[in-house]
Amino acid sequence: MKKLYYLFIIAFLLVQCKSQTTQEIKKTGLIADKAMVVSARQEASTIGVSILKKGGNAFDAMIATDLALVVAYPFAGNIGGGGFTVYRTKDGKIGSFDYREKAPLAATRDMYLDENGDVIPNKSILGAMAVGVPGTVAGLFMIHQKFGTLPFAELIQPAIDLARNGVVVSKKQARSMNHYRKLFKEANKRTIFLDKEWEEGDTVKYFKLAETFERIRDNGRDEFYKGKTADILVDYVQNLGGIITKEDLEKYEAIERDPIVFNYKNARIISMAPPASGGICIAQILKSIEPYNIGNFEHNSAEYIQLLTEAERRSYADRAYFLGDPDFNDIPISNLISSEYNNSRMSNFSWKKATNSEDVSHGNIFVVESDQTTHYSIIDQFGNAIAVTNTLNGAFGSKVFVEEGGFFLNNEMDDLSAKPGEPNMFGLIGAEANAIEPEKRMLSSMTPTIVEQNGKLKMVLGSPGGSTIITSVLQNILNVIEYDMGMQESVSKTRFHHQWLPDDIKFEPNFDTIHFSELRKKGYKIDQSNSRILGKVDAILVLPNGKLEGGADPRGDDRAVGF
Repeated sequence: MKKLYYLFIIAFLLVQCKSQTTQEIKKTGLIADKAMVVSARQEASTIGVSILKKGGNAFDAMIATDLALVVAYPFAGNIGGGGFTVYRTKDGKIGSFDYREKAPLAATRDMYLDENGDVIPNKSILGAMAVGVPGTVAGLFMIHQKFGTLPFAELIQPAIDLARNGVVVSKKQARSMNHYRKLFKEANKRTIFLDKEWEEGDTVKYFKLAETFERIRDNGRDEFYKGKTADILVDYVQNLGGIITKEDLEKYEAIERDPIVFNYKNARIISMAPPASGGICIAQILKSIEPYNIGNFEHNSAEYIQLLTEAERRSYADRAYFLGDPDFNDIPISNLISSEYNNSRMSNFSWKKATNSEDVSHGNIFVVESDQTTHYSIIDQFGNAIAVTNTLNGAFGSKVFVEEGGFFLNNEMDDLSAKPGEPNMFGLIGAEANAIEPEKRMLSSMTPTIVEQNGKLKMVLGSPGGSTIITSVLQNILNVIEYDMGMQESVSKTRFHHQWLPDDIKFEPNFDTIHFSELRKKGYKIDQSNSRILGKVDAILVLPNGKLEGGADPRGDDRAVGF
């Protein structure tokens, strides 16, 4: 009996040690008492927090962070692109801003097709013809006018100083800058990025960008859309064969939109509406899986992967058909995000075998008729929360660098359908709803999102990654809501992705392969090629004690800063 007693004690101690070890290796992000900024670069997060420490609110910090990213993260930070912002104020009011790029007035439906009606390779991706009318500056000034508390000049000054003093190049930045040298040369007459082979530790100074920021500081919004900066932009684009005009810039307006809002179990999700597709797609996927209680399955198990894949397959098929610029299309939002509709979409799902994407089209609804982005999340000391996703679309956008202005321009025209039914650079299929028309905003995968639980702010998150943005944000919502993960633990988890077409499941290279054979037996195609990471999620979690935990994605140079 005594021997059994000692064996029991030993077994108990072993279990306790194992439990403690598990807790010790569990990733925990930066914890802050009052406020936090999580972005793609330390410099930008630090500048955002410095504004909060001055007494500015989350909207002030958003503007300063955004402008700092133009300097510190030219890969995707931009004034030559556009984006979306979703917010929740300290008193629970919600809303969103749309400053997505637009097609130029001279854009035509067939502008990227040859005489045979075939898509001309790279024309919508590389060079001046790929550029949409930028919206970021208009968005920043609209947000400042509505919610800003500090002078705009005070918010832009840190970015001016950063541009003049220079940014230290990280290892990952040096690799990407060198990787795209050939395309920089092809798209431009010259650019500072061709001056040398970049190395970690080099410093880049952006004197022309500092001058552009100073003109915007002194002259306001109109400087970018009507002033000297507008002249510089238009002259450069047209000299390279592009079609953007001063009239395009003068006519551009950012707009406010109602966000997509829906419930998943005891959580309330607030996300971006079209022309961003993320909010609707996440709503569809979560409504599709809700009856199956996915939290009962082991995280990243075969059942978990299979259920999410089938829901994603159907949502992305609907995305291709129904979604586009709401100013040009009637989008049946309430139908698309309803439980009834998504339950019917899942009616032919079987645990025994994969659904063939060729057999899945859009659902039956009666209708009358980025990869590269950057995301940052902010919660301020007052309780305001902001999720912001900005984009140039591809890495360094169109690769067109306005030398006299100091900034890259987007290649967002590729997010319109060059030819309905043909895939874009992310493999996404477009339909008539997203066909090219003058002044149309391109359909986007951006998914800035805020989550409430039990009526209180729970989480702020988003991601870059083109078509993988949606599934990256989705999996992080599930990680927290269903699996009770912390924020850093959640964003560090390996991810997978399915988007209807092509009909395969993409897994990150370090994903555990233990379930692959089971999935293959059911007919699922596995893609673990090391071509792209799946998103870089930057997020903030409100802990039960009211403190904030930052989740800065280790896939990039991302950092959380707070106080």
